[in-house]
Amino acid sequence: MNTSPVSGNLSWTMTRVSDQMRSHLLGQRGLVVWLTGLSGSGKSTMAVGLDARLHESGRPSYILDGDNLRHGLCKDLGFSAEDRSENIRRTGEVAKLMAQAGVIVICSLISPFSADRQRVRESCAADGVTFMEVHVSAPLDICEQRDPKGLYRKARTGEIRGFTGIDSPYEEPQAPEIILRTGESSIQDCVEHLTRQILASATLHPARS
Repeated sequence: MNTSPVSGNLSWTMTRVSDQMRSHLLGQRGLVVWLTGLSGSGKSTMAVGLDARLHESGRPSYILDGDNLRHGLCKDLGFSAEDRSENIRRTGEVAKLMAQAGVIVICSLISPFSADRQRVRESCAADGVTFMEVHVSAPLDICEQRDPKGLYRKARTGEIRGFTGIDSPYEEPQAPEIILRTGESSIQDCVEHLTRQILASATLHPARS
């Protein structure tokens, strides 16, 4: 995928406020928390719980939810492989910008293809942004039993084509920072575990004199 600007007549505008200055103003280091997993694995519930816990801890955070983004930023995209890749690219770019401003950005998307997730990771790394891939893992049969949106039923009856886990693949992360097995542990326990990990990564420690 070519992500270079179409026009060559562009220049980058530098600011006088660095990412470090923004982080110190908020008292935390911004980062991108990328929740990936099958539909029904618990990503959205996890994101909402995590966002609430971070807010309670006085940590600025924001959720970029895949369905929500398709109402605005990505409303022109469908579910072809190309559109899904572009959906992830746009989300990753927004998440990176917000993290550079010092916000803990919680991205909740199926993001089924490993190459797309890797591109976001590399884009974040290129600009010094921490990327934390979190595999929200649950067996397909459990996700189907939950089926909060009724999508698996529609996929099984042919109303939906190209549905991840049914007739479109999900490529599991090979080396995620965190794996949360929601088929074995409660969402609450997973949220608490994830909150601890994120606070440890986002907390700014005083410089040694």
